[in-house]
Amino acid sequence: MNIQNNFSTKKINSLKILVKRGSSVESIHRAHASICDTKGRTLMKAGSSEYETFMRSALKPFQALPFVTSGTSEKYNLDNKYLALACGSHSGSANQARTAFKLLWNADLDIKELKCPTPQNKESKLQHNCSGKHSAFLATCKKMDWDLETYLMGHHPLQKEIFRRVSELLKIPTEELIAERDDCGAPTLLLRLSQMAILYAHLSRSDQPEFEKITRAMTHHPDFVAGEGLFDSELIKRGHKRIISKGGSEGIQCIALLGEGIGLSIKVEDGSKRAKHAVAIHLLRQLEWITPTALEELEEIFLQKKTGIYLEVEGQLKVP
Repeated sequence: MNIQNNFSTKKINSLKILVKRGSSVESIHRAHASICDTKGRTLMKAGSSEYETFMRSALKPFQALPFVTSGTSEKYNLDNKYLALACGSHSGSANQARTAFKLLWNADLDIKELKCPTPQNKESKLQHNCSGKHSAFLATCKKMDWDLETYLMGHHPLQKEIFRRVSELLKIPTEELIAERDDCGAPTLLLRLSQMAILYAHLSRSDQPEFEKITRAMTHHPDFVAGEGLFDSELIKRGHKRIISKGGSEGIQCIALLGEGIGLSIKVEDGSKRAKHAVAIHLLRQLEWITPTALEELEEIFLQKKTGIYLEVEGQLKVP
């Protein structure tokens, strides 16, 4: 299946997100979701778990694996907040930009080495939402004596190691992975929703030290994963250190239930951010992964867009 063919997927079991103005439907989005375990089994789904799309920034916790396994964080005295920033898509706040700068400083690296772009109407590459990932990439390359100039190229040892780990987790040959450039310049992967859910199932396992370190960093420093008032941070805060959440552009959302070896992936067909947040909250209610109070708080923040306008989701996860 190629990505263009996804739009012919039968809609019969997909989730429908209604945007209502008063009692009338104004817009409709459609979404697919998959829940998998570490053995690769699809436990529940809505729509097509075989839907193929780019994982975008939801890949970041796995792109941070070499930073952890190489001993880079220990060598340069980088604690968990730096790892959380490496896994995150931050909002470019002063504190987040300073943390990216300190990561580079500790590794004796220059800001000029960053290959992520300077965001529009911003002053520094450090304010780019991927600067934590790029800074961790560079620090890892410095520690491993890998070339700094080409760290985003697919043939670079850093990217090859990331691809190796992902293919190992998915139990597929590395050659089968399809990568393209994300907006920040780093490779992202074209995967099925079920494969994304499998990756997050592995991330949720506490018996793998590198994943336990990543999830601990994200749960202890949620505001470095996104930012105050942003979905991933607000969900993690309300998850009582049992939930990891990481979104990606174009309607991607991945969530893991820690310690259970279970991952959830979501794709909104038209790429809507508002719709993916609505779907995530709706499915978390069905799954009972967080408390009713937490769900109500998230609904108030993310579903009540304007007075008289709200989002409603139709459909449920079902056992295949």
